[in-house]
Amino acid sequence: MRFQGWCSRAHDPQWAVSPLSGEGAKVKGGRFNPIGTPALYLGLTAEVAWAEASHGFGHRYEPLTLCAYEVDIDDVVDLRTDEDRRSSGIGLADLACAWEYDLSIGNDPASWRVARQLIHAGAVGILVPSFVRDARPDMHNLVLWKWGADLPHRVTVYDPSGRLPKNQLSWETAKLA
Repeated sequence: MRFQGWCSRAHDPQWAVSPLSGEGAKVKGGRFNPIGTPALYLGLTAEVAWAEASHGFGHRYEPLTLCAYEVDIDDVVDLRTDEDRRSSGIGLADLACAWEYDLSIGNDPASWRVARQLIHAGAVGILVPSFVRDARPDMHNLVLWKWGADLPHRVTVYDPSGRLPKNQLSWETAKLA
């Protein structure tokens, strides 16, 4: 399917110089990207992005940079509803698995197997429910494995005033301002 719309991401300020990189997720892995696979995790709303970045603890969070992203991307698999998952042959339990625990005991997380399967089939991303603590049914994420500046997989960060630093040196200058 094609997804067009605005998404949000709240991320560690150190990534403000590269809000489209996906390198942090590549190094650490995430629910839907095995270590070594870059990923861009976007909330369909700013509220979702904030909840995901603070792990559902709205009263306790590290400093975050909240950015808006304009997305126009093809080859996305929608897994938000039971019907969507059934038609894709993917179970909610696989998406919602305790992936960090599985990893800690040496098991391959089910959500990583799903990601590998979909990537192999040509998907560049998925729409999924949020699995953050106390997530409501209307809270969803877009997780991308392939994106860039051009169609059919275009993602751009909204920064009309040029507030995001361009490199670590400009980040130092921005902190002084």
